[in-house]
Amino acid sequence: MGFITHIKEEFQVIQERDPAIKTPLEVLLYPSFRVMIQYRKAHKLYEKGHYFLARWISQRAARKTGIEIHPGAKIGKGLFIDHGAGVIIGETTIIGDNVTLYQGVTLGGTGKETGKRHPTLKNNVMVSAGAKILGSFTIGENSKIGAGSVVLEEVPPNCTVVGVPGRVVKKENQKVPRVDMDQIHLPDPTLDDIHYLQRENEQLRSELQKVSYELKDMQEREAKCRRARELAEQNMKKGVNANENL
Repeated sequence: MGFITHIKEEFQVIQERDPAIKTPLEVLLYPSFRVMIQYRKAHKLYEKGHYFLARWISQRAARKTGIEIHPGAKIGKGLFIDHGAGVIIGETTIIGDNVTLYQGVTLGGTGKETGKRHPTLKNNVMVSAGAKILGSFTIGENSKIGAGSVVLEEVPPNCTVVGVPGRVVKKENQKVPRVDMDQIHLPDPTLDDIHYLQRENEQLRSELQKVSYELKDMQEREAKCRRARELAEQNMKKGVNANENL
């Protein structure tokens, strides 16, 4: 793919996925546009074995944009990095087509592996702000990673991951549209568990209150019976005393 084709592709991707765009020229100001152009240059040099020059280009781009992409990473077409500050993409990362990353995303390693030590993101994956994906495993196609999640293991296709550590939530195998940029309205299994526990607690409280009322009722009936027996015994004693007096 030629350099001009890369530029056209970046224009199209940013205009398509950022609603803040008002004029095409604004694309030139986007960190995502600038860093991806530099990445393409650096990656070609890296593949040819010019490692120092490739890293020099990538580090200059990182200082200017706040987005650090190792030139050894393999990135497909259509990557969009929204805002981008603090995004880190490690050396052995593999990113498919039409992937979206938000600010603060880390695609990193665990620090203990050699060889392939960074994640693989399949096509149409969206990684929300502040999420960390650490280790050599695959995020399946059409999956979403929720904001602030820490993903440490493989994610099947068509799933949503939320929490720390990340928990997988099935989405009934529905594909995530390429233009779906919603980071907020995601399933939350932790909140679901809390709601379940709240409902269960309310049910237990209701049953306990019912038992308490029944116990109180039984105690009141027992007290009435006891008073009735005492009164009967007193009457019997009065009757006996009256007979003795006669």
